[in-house]
Amino acid sequence: MDAPSPPILGRTDELERLGALLGGARNGHGGALLIRGEPGIGKSTILDEAVGAARGLRVVRADGYEAEAAMPFAALQRLTAPLAEHLASIPTRQAEALRIAAGLDRGNPPDRFLVGLGVLSLLAAAGEDAPLACVIDDGHLLDPESLDVIAFVARRLQAERVAVLLAARADELPETRIAGVSTLRLGGLAALDAVQLLTRSADESIDPYLAVRIAEETGGNPLALVDLAHELTARELIASSLSEEPLPIGERLETHYRERLAELPEPTRLWLLTAAAESTGDRTVIDAAAVGLGLPPDASSAAERSDLVSVHDTVRFRHPLVRLAAYHGMPAVDRRRVHEVLSTLMVDHGRDDLGAWHAASATVGPDADVAARMERAADAAGGRGGLVSRARLLARAAELTPDGPGRDLRLLAAAETATAAGAAQLAAELVGRIDVARLDPVSQGRLLMLRVGMALFLGDAEGVLTASATMLRAAELFHGLVPDLEQRALLAAFEVLLTAEWAARDVTLPDLGRRVTEGADLVDGPRAIALRAIGAHILLPYPEAVPIMRRAVDLLVAADDAELLEFGNFGVALTMGLWDVETCVRLLERTAAAARDAGAIQVLDTTLWLLSLLELLHSGPAASAQYTAQVRDLRHAIGYDGEQVVNVSYLAWSGAPYEVVEQVAEQALAAGFGGVWTLAMTGLGIREIADGRYRDAFHRFEPMVERAFLQVTYQQLPEYVEAGARAGRPEAVRPALARLQLFASESRTPWILGVAERSAALLAGDDDSERHYRAAIEHLTRSAARADLGRAHLVYGEWLRRMKRRREAREQLRLALDLFTRIAAPAFAARARRELEATGEHVPHREPGGSAAEALTPQEETVARMAAEGRTNAEIGATLFISANTVDYHLRKVFRKLGVTSRRQLAERLPTD
Repeated sequence: MDAPSPPILGRTDELERLGALLGGARNGHGGALLIRGEPGIGKSTILDEAVGAARGLRVVRADGYEAEAAMPFAALQRLTAPLAEHLASIPTRQAEALRIAAGLDRGNPPDRFLVGLGVLSLLAAAGEDAPLACVIDDGHLLDPESLDVIAFVARRLQAERVAVLLAARADELPETRIAGVSTLRLGGLAALDAVQLLTRSADESIDPYLAVRIAEETGGNPLALVDLAHELTARELIASSLSEEPLPIGERLETHYRERLAELPEPTRLWLLTAAAESTGDRTVIDAAAVGLGLPPDASSAAERSDLVSVHDTVRFRHPLVRLAAYHGMPAVDRRRVHEVLSTLMVDHGRDDLGAWHAASATVGPDADVAARMERAADAAGGRGGLVSRARLLARAAELTPDGPGRDLRLLAAAETATAAGAAQLAAELVGRIDVARLDPVSQGRLLMLRVGMALFLGDAEGVLTASATMLRAAELFHGLVPDLEQRALLAAFEVLLTAEWAARDVTLPDLGRRVTEGADLVDGPRAIALRAIGAHILLPYPEAVPIMRRAVDLLVAADDAELLEFGNFGVALTMGLWDVETCVRLLERTAAAARDAGAIQVLDTTLWLLSLLELLHSGPAASAQYTAQVRDLRHAIGYDGEQVVNVSYLAWSGAPYEVVEQVAEQALAAGFGGVWTLAMTGLGIREIADGRYRDAFHRFEPMVERAFLQVTYQQLPEYVEAGARAGRPEAVRPALARLQLFASESRTPWILGVAERSAALLAGDDDSERHYRAAIEHLTRSAARADLGRAHLVYGEWLRRMKRRREAREQLRLALDLFTRIAAPAFAARARRELEATGEHVPHREPGGSAAEALTPQEETVARMAAEGRTNAEIGATLFISANTVDYHLRKVFRKLGVTSRRQLAERLPTD
């Protein structure tokens, strides 16, 4: 019977923290912890101790291996394989994504965050049977897709019986990938504990002074204390103490292990090199490779006796630094020979991806055949949704490609894939290695499109401002060669122009309109319809453009989910140009649902953001805030700082100081985002109208209206009319009213009919005003534009008060105040309250947005409103990227806070209109 291991010294607090995490998982409070520290600091020891001491938990493990670092979802597959029996209990789309990611099924490559949601659901389901501990050591060696998924799950655990423990080297995990994951930084042992460990580990007694010096010079690193102390002489310690530099533990340990390895027989060192190169510890593969290398059966014995490795079903090195020393301490010719043998074995075992990786490691200089193998491995990785891995494998294939255009094409494909994965820095590095002069015209066009994508991702102001012009240059390069790509580039040129808007450089709206109209004739199909509509929107008189724009909108309405995701968001410009906000919101909601189902996080993020902007017009600021909260929550889920999500126009509506909104808007403009600046200025102008600062609003809108920019200016017109009418400038804004009336006569949506009538009432004489006010309210009541309806009641009530019809004025002003309070528009609510009090009515103060929801946290309110709309827990979980367990947890808290017992009662307390 083995003797019990001695207790771990100096880690009481750390073990208590891990114990609390594991205990929470047992009790239905999921959580995660990342343990970071230098080599030898005791990360693995603490993991093993904490998990070994836990009772009643099922443990699954998946350590990182260097050989799998470019194999997408490799670690994740090993982690979840023991839980396969629970796949049937998670949503079908998520289960499909997991099987494709694991290479078990074929299908459309899943987004890694859809895989993440699937893993979250799978772990939650497994936790229902027994509390679950997921343990991952050497996290810095995980493939990027597995790391992203594990970090995603770690950030989303709340009400699951699941704990995730991840250990990694101190500074070898990109911060962007593990942002938001709770971290424990493991330092060295305290002096007394270090001395005790040293004394306990030594073969003979150690002088107390020398023991303290060793503890100090090793920084309390446990492995260094055990493995190095007997080598450090007093003279070495004194010499090292004269320097301010700390003892280089990692370097010193690796040197120490190399010296120990050098004492071993040659066959043993070659066997250790083989185990290090294989790196997953697969005993069967290592034994087969040893036979292929002609090694004796007992080649590993000396290494085992030296306690450098343990050999059972798998081979485990004493420490990662031992593996590094075993690999790098051997001549390069031996390393290449071992990789060549392993490459053949991997192919024989059906692992062509690993075979290609080993073949590349066995190659010196360019090799076209190996490069082709790497490219096939890259394509296989992409087919499983491993975009970052595909980019890295393609980059390695490019390195192995003989110098010439073929190398540049592989670098370009790698950079495109890296950009699609959000790895913009990697893409920029790859682009920098491309010889542009060797690219054919089509590849040059692809490179231009890639540069635009990188500029938008990295916030490169110059790239954003010239993005539309760059896309037009790309379209020219595609012209006559690839019509489909040309049309794609033209659509993209329009979409990126909406980002920079009036601030865009090197392109004009008429130039773009003519170019997209020409592009519509290249190839018939949905893109041709879209391009023709955009050209009409830009170039034709409104009555002629409307039928063409409607045809494109009808195309989008009839499109299936995959087509919606492909078309992008050009429909926003068309529907808003038609004053059809209801269709615009429906299309965006469908796109968001399709993006969630496909796990297309970037599309979902953009769509939710657009919804937060559109809802200011559609349902009001309260609904806008809900979508902004979803964007913030989504960005938290994928590791970004969600607190930086700011809807500047919403800030203006909701009462933020003017100078704050202007400052944020100017920062956006400096980054090239003219569209954000316009939205912010529009919001401020509306706020000035609400506050009665009509002259300021008039002067804010006047230059914006004169600098017309498609539908953006359309929606500024009613604001401009109200500001001018109240500022004593009615003649200046009559042309704007005429344009509104033209739009109304052609578009005929309740929204434009209502705002046109409201605007006409403001400029009409007293004999005609009431007719226009009543018509405005009638039309807007049939629309979903709650803010504009409230404003129609408000201005009609103000007019009635001036006409001394106080009773009727009170009726309209009460309706306005109720609407503004419910949609959380404080400035307009304050104006309605002042007007109502001016009629002689006492008005109890209510905070805008005040309702039963005040008692709820933002996430609880979002869950509650979705439940009130009739969505299931699974649907809410998929929307918010949380598990159904967490949804149930939040709903139980909501029911308790609001004093309800059913979803029907919840819908009554939280009306969704």
